[in-house]
Amino acid sequence: MLLLVPADVLRPRRADDHFAAEAEAARALGMDVALIDHNASTGSGGAEEAVRAVRTGGAAWYRGWMLRSAEYAALAAALRRRDVTLRTTPEQYRRAHELPGWYAALTDLTPRTVWTVGDDRADFDCARGELGSGPAVLRDYTKSMKHYWAEAAFIPESDDADSAWHVAQRFRELRGEDMAGGFVLRRFEHFVSAEVRTWWVDGECVAIGPHPDTPQDPPPADVDFATLGRPIAGLGFPFVTVDFALRADGMWRVIELGDGQVSDRPRTMPPETLIAALGAGSSG
Repeated sequence: MLLLVPADVLRPRRADDHFAAEAEAARALGMDVALIDHNASTGSGGAEEAVRAVRTGGAAWYRGWMLRSAEYAALAAALRRRDVTLRTTPEQYRRAHELPGWYAALTDLTPRTVWTVGDDRADFDCARGELGSGPAVLRDYTKSMKHYWAEAAFIPESDDADSAWHVAQRFRELRGEDMAGGFVLRRFEHFVSAEVRTWWVDGECVAIGPHPDTPQDPPPADVDFATLGRPIAGLGFPFVTVDFALRADGMWRVIELGDGQVSDRPRTMPPETLIAALGAGSSG
């Protein structure tokens, strides 16, 4: 089993500091490690340049910075030409990485959601109408701007067309070229806990820990997240993360599902925990 991690920009023969501990853990567990040029994979260098240092074939997991779905597909194709097969296919990556790919399977566990294709106002207004009145949270297919909550994420009243569009415009401005897919409107729900990040390999919950934004907040010990997230197994994803939060009425809800290869690991979670789980799931 091969683990692919980004190379350090200034020291290209070393792993990026953010993923160095995972690379070291992989080597200690007997896994091969190869370096990817992330800047090339997302820029003019292209996927072939990104994988030129990969010289070991076989099945592989990627652990690195976020990639657009098209960039991941190009990376997977370039790796196949080097006899490397990513455990997560480009189609699986897109479905996990982009909200429309997983929402239908988890509708009972997550806030009601509608979305557009593109950033046209008419489509945005149609989506607002479909969602209905009340507060909403705005994002795109892959990311929110929650750190700009009042100006680019929270819509106090979906029926207030001009105010809602003002938030959407600010969101679009902040996302810039990174805007993915279209606008996503989610029904606002009031949460009363820090988020819990769960890690799933081949449909099995292999680790439960804090969210990277709140690494010092441990998850509750009395909640069976594996059973709560049972529908996740049916999605057929090789490696994903699922973030849960406690709603004010006492219900745990899914905030986000993401491809595990590009999901951040909180520093309070030992790298060996994650890498060992990937190694155990390497034969799937």
